Amino acid sequence: MAIRRRRLGKNGPELSALGLGCMGMSEFYGPRDDAESVATIHAALDAGVNFLDTADVYGPRTNEELVGKAIASRRSEVFLASKFGIVRGPNPMDRGVNGKPEYVKASCDASLKRLGLDVIDLYYQHRVDPVTPIEDTVGAMAELVKAGKVRHIGLSEASSKTIRRAAAVHRITALQSEYSLFSRDVEDDILATCRELGIGFVPYSPLGRGFLTGEIKRFEDLAEDDFRRHSPRFQGANFDKNLKLVDRIGELAAEKDVTKSQLALAWVLAQGDDIVPIFGTKRRKYLAENLRAAEIVLGKADLARIEAVAPKGVAAGERYPEIGRALLDR
Repeated sequence: MAIRRRRLGKNGPELSALGLGCMGMSEFYGPRDDAESVATIHAALDAGVNFLDTADVYGPRTNEELVGKAIASRRSEVFLASKFGIVRGPNPMDRGVNGKPEYVKASCDASLKRLGLDVIDLYYQHRVDPVTPIEDTVGAMAELVKAGKVRHIGLSEASSKTIRRAAAVHRITALQSEYSLFSRDVEDDILATCRELGIGFVPYSPLGRGFLTGEIKRFEDLAEDDFRRHSPRFQGANFDKNLKLVDRIGELAAEKDVTKSQLALAWVLAQGDDIVPIFGTKRRKYLAENLRAAEIVLGKADLARIEAVAPKGVAAGERYPEIGRALLDR
């Protein structure tokens, strides 16, 4: 059975109900395996997934090259999203943001070259630049649309105020921000703002950076170069508390004869038909498991039981270390 489709925003494109995030194929989650990553992308396309997500900062830059090669012969099957704006320093943990118009345009040209494409379907500002007015950044993105280099534009981790200012300059097709049973901040006002303005919502890390899969049992299970070693939710007492929470979610999953990952993804999908989550994996076996989540129907009783186990704010620890938190909700 082909995966169900959803419309991204009021007048946006029709996409597979789940998209594939490609970040971990090149960095952050342990060693690379390009051959398996390409096979995973092809398996996703074979299953009817048409929504792929990358960014210039992943790798850095090498993820766009990998994705570009993987889809070269199958471009017509793909709605591709990429991002600009995060600037990395010599230290892997250093992050800055650049939203200057000239940087926007140069970044787009560089991404198109790495991807081997003439147009990017959805181009996000990865984080909001606190120095450059959002009107200037989105104005430059609108020029990319006019030039035929970008079809749709989006924002990531932006505040409601910024979203409104951006939407006054050009139609915003999508907002991508973190959303999962572990991270529900967007329920405060972000989701309502998107719905009021007809903007689609794309949750990233819907599996809590892998925590909600139940595959991570010890901090030591994380590879030495795994960025989650720096995440507050994977530290000390927070890790232990979150592990117990995952076990409780696992009990609910077992009752429905589904995996923890499938239940977590089904919960996100159940939060609205305007929500199109992207989960990350670089292995075909996890891809197949996760895609089955789109077939799971959670009734009111199911959602109430999940809410009782995992209410908003239940996860222990912040979702990013301090340097990452400084880039959020601008």
